[in-house]
Amino acid sequence: MIPLPLPPLEFRRLVGPTAPEAFDNSDRRPIVPDLPDHVYGFVFDFGCGCGRLARRLAQQEPRPARYRGVDPHKGMIDWCRANLEPSLPGFEFRHHDVFQQFMNPDGQLDSLPLPAGDYEVTLFLAWSVFTHVFERDAAYYLAEIARVLAPGGVAITTWFLFDKRDFPMMQSFQNALFISDFDPTNAVIFDRGWLRDETARAGLAMTRITPPVVRGFQWTIQLEKAATGRQSVEFPADTAPEGVVRAYAGEPSPSAHA
Repeated sequence: MIPLPLPPLEFRRLVGPTAPEAFDNSDRRPIVPDLPDHVYGFVFDFGCGCGRLARRLAQQEPRPARYRGVDPHKGMIDWCRANLEPSLPGFEFRHHDVFQQFMNPDGQLDSLPLPAGDYEVTLFLAWSVFTHVFERDAAYYLAEIARVLAPGGVAITTWFLFDKRDFPMMQSFQNALFISDFDPTNAVIFDRGWLRDETARAGLAMTRITPPVVRGFQWTIQLEKAATGRQSVEFPADTAPEGVVRAYAGEPSPSAHA
């Protein structure tokens, strides 16, 4: 395969990790282990950014038969179209033209249907997406996952979570916490009870839940269609060491006292 160009540093900073190794897959292993090969039939990358996962998927074995990445940042999508699409048959990138205060301020709508047909997607990726959307949009896109996911398909999603029972001042319609008054979507933390109810309402089951590597950081939740007979599992305890995760700092680091 022709060597793929590395995205510009300013784009890598926007998506998080900046080291070139984070964009490569030298051992050619599937980026989501323990999934059968057929899951890589049609990969939908929701929030593809500048193609970090696309580059890794293109280098893995088995390589996806089809890949579609969408993102609200038009500059990154244009870069992927110009620099990745020509070298990757079956891969395509589309601008998801929704409003985002800093990445797409001209977007007119808060949410849009995903560009995929019903029951078409075999692997849906939403890495560091639901950690940056409002409650109403998270609910909308959970329903979209249920719509596009094929029978036997899998969605890999990440979330910041808390237990609303620890915040008695919150009302029934309030299910998210924010850390920034300047950019609320910098990090959105959802009540795990709300997430369980909302996935069930969408017709999805949480079939695998992986706790964070640093306490309170990203949970990885695997979703499948509940109609297939799959049942949601219980949340495990978050027993990870305490630590701090800084933007652009690479891998999370446990604190010295953890």
